[in-house]
Amino acid sequence: MHPSNQTEEALNPDTFELIRERTLDLVASLSAEDCCAQSMPDASPIKWHLAHTTWFFETFILEPFKKDFKPFDPTFKALFNSYYNAIGLQFPRSQRGLLTRPSLQDILEYRKVIDHDLIALRDQMPGESPIPSLITLGLHHEQQHQELILTDIKHLLSMNPQEPVYDPSWEASNPSSAAAPKWISMEEGLETIGYDDDGFSFDNERPCHRVFVEGFEMASRLVSQGEYLAFILDGGYQKPEYWLSEGWQWRQLSGINQPLYWREEKGVWSRFTLRGRQPLVLREPIVHLSYYEADAYARWKGARLPTEAEWEVAMKSAKTHEFEQMTARAWQWTQSSYMPYPGFTLDPSAVGEYNAKFMVNQYVLRGSSLATPKGHTRPTYRNFFPAHTCWQFTGIRLARSLSPVK
Repeated sequence: MHPSNQTEEALNPDTFELIRERTLDLVASLSAEDCCAQSMPDASPIKWHLAHTTWFFETFILEPFKKDFKPFDPTFKALFNSYYNAIGLQFPRSQRGLLTRPSLQDILEYRKVIDHDLIALRDQMPGESPIPSLITLGLHHEQQHQELILTDIKHLLSMNPQEPVYDPSWEASNPSSAAAPKWISMEEGLETIGYDDDGFSFDNERPCHRVFVEGFEMASRLVSQGEYLAFILDGGYQKPEYWLSEGWQWRQLSGINQPLYWREEKGVWSRFTLRGRQPLVLREPIVHLSYYEADAYARWKGARLPTEAEWEVAMKSAKTHEFEQMTARAWQWTQSSYMPYPGFTLDPSAVGEYNAKFMVNQYVLRGSSLATPKGHTRPTYRNFFPAHTCWQFTGIRLARSLSPVK
């Protein structure tokens, strides 16, 4: 992951402070106990997120550029290193919940000290310094962790039989579409995808390149909870003909018969949300589906998942206004494997480890979700997760191939 030449966000004197404060706002209602626990290996304790995002600024900006730099705590270098092998050792991800020390209060003090030093360094930086671009990168990195804070605390709270409420107003301002889905056709052609602008982008969005896209059609909106419930009631989880072989094995081993957070009691279906357990809202988009579930549903409907090129072409087309819920509702699985674009180059620094080494055994998701910070999305944004992932706000948009021109 490396930044472009854009430095506007870093040079804005308020952006750094606002994004860092937003992270603290997200955890303000949580207890120290909430912030220490880890519900599964894929998730991280909230206080680890608070420390890691701070570690990023200390490691990649203060350590190389601050005169007379002294680490806040030398042990933090390994404790809060996620997976940067060039930086050194990392504490095992699956054991982060064992870190009862440092305390939450210690980590909040760590944030204050690093913020103070970084702001002082930022305000005295020379015009040609790489610091602005690194700050911009760090802010986008922090926004990614803001989304993870919400998905990780949701999974943790769901494990509690009391089913605690994180935010009583969650989703209250997101009315759902009542319109029946339509199929919107897109003609075949040579298209350009990837980021090609002066603003910020992650390295996996570049370089801009051409792809030939066959004619296709894509659903005007996301699959709803009611539509997915019909799949369940039709025995979709018990019919192997709809499932990829690996997906069927995953379903059998996990014992899954409905989406994550869903529950059926005496014929009444509900789901756990960030405002506690709630009844299904049949016209709201279905979320928290694995790639396996999304693909099985698509097969049941006689459709498929779009490719990431198809999704981006639709997002950039003159027909964009015909598509609903392209962003800010659910990350949308595509059938595209996460791999480098033609001409991709890897940043030689340690920061370059962020994206490239994960380009195997993962699928691309497009759009953004209810948990994505405002402004943290682009038509070219490439999210990615393994096929079994369902604790993120992941959903489905269907696609179908058009008959090729003979």
